[in-house]
Amino acid sequence: MYKAYCRTFQRVMKTTSSLLPWREPALLEGENSIRKLARLIKDQGVENVLIVTDQGIVSVGLMEEFLEDLQSEKINSVIYDKTVPNPTIENIEEALQMYSDNNCQGIVAFGGGSPMDCAKGVGARVAKPQKNVPQMKGMLKIVKKLPPLFAIPTTAGTGSEATLAAVVSNSKTHEKYAIMDTSLIPHFAVLDPLLTVKLPPHITATTGIDALTHAVEAYIGRSNTKNTAQYSIDAVKLIFNNLDEAYSNGTNLAARSNMQKAAYLAGMAFTRAYVGYVHAIAHTLGGFYSVPHGLANAIILPYVLEYYGDSVHKPLAELAEGVGIADPENSVAHNAEKFIAAIKNLNERLGIPKKVSGIVESDISVMVKRAFAEANPLYPVPRILHKDDLFQLYHLIKE
Repeated sequence: MYKAYCRTFQRVMKTTSSLLPWREPALLEGENSIRKLARLIKDQGVENVLIVTDQGIVSVGLMEEFLEDLQSEKINSVIYDKTVPNPTIENIEEALQMYSDNNCQGIVAFGGGSPMDCAKGVGARVAKPQKNVPQMKGMLKIVKKLPPLFAIPTTAGTGSEATLAAVVSNSKTHEKYAIMDTSLIPHFAVLDPLLTVKLPPHITATTGIDALTHAVEAYIGRSNTKNTAQYSIDAVKLIFNNLDEAYSNGTNLAARSNMQKAAYLAGMAFTRAYVGYVHAIAHTLGGFYSVPHGLANAIILPYVLEYYGDSVHKPLAELAEGVGIADPENSVAHNAEKFIAAIKNLNERLGIPKKVSGIVESDISVMVKRAFAEANPLYPVPRILHKDDLFQLYHLIKE
């Protein structure tokens, strides 16, 4: 009965989704494409802009040329650089105050997924000032135009520059949840590989597997469309062909550029086709223990794929074929297992641990409850899992 309820809800969501006002961000791509952004902002009639970033980005001087370009275009800017990993409600409210105090007209998200999530949260609060952040949790609680939103990813992982989601943490309750609305899709995105060349190898690795998780979860889900399936396949190919090189030779601009495109395509896939239990579990680990989202996804992904069993054999075998590791002489199940093994091998080459350390046994029941509530009935997963299944998965990933 519960399974039927979930599937009915998901079918309704898929039908409704096709009627929503989807848009794709206008892209600036290639080396030094960031240098074109200030003029673009000027062309949008924006004279005062809030830049949402973090202290790491500021400390390495990644924004300096962009700030000079803004000055040249006579655009005033104010910088909010206190965004933390797994951005909090407090981050959003502090940045919103800066936006209001400085009469800003647009928002620039400069950094990884956390600054982008924070910037989207600010935009949501500007659009719906009468609603607080917790009241926007879930689907379509904004449905109103945001100020011009410019996304500049400095990692190749989250795909947030293409998605309708902002993930927020409540530092008091340790809850981590998504705000999802098509109005949160950035209006413009900059994919400049030069912004990613200084990424440390371990962040290159975890953000890369984050993108892989987006593509795989979208592909195996039941809300896939012809377009999202192709985005997923293209992203998975790019990741398998470029992540090792980006990890071991960070100055390879072709590999960096291909990983940026992979993250973007994976974002395009999952923003329409959704994710699954990997993300639901990862969000709880971020909320409770501040485990970086990409790292959590990377560790969890193989466990969940194996747990799904034969419900994912066909799509995983198709992905195996897409990356050239399938054997036509083998069974679908065998090729699916080869794909999971390839993910495990990739994780090992990238130095990603096999287990999550620091999980407290007494926290698991609350995390199960939250992961279950996030995933069911919304995520169109290949197999509906129950709380007992999630308990088993937490114990499988626990060190």
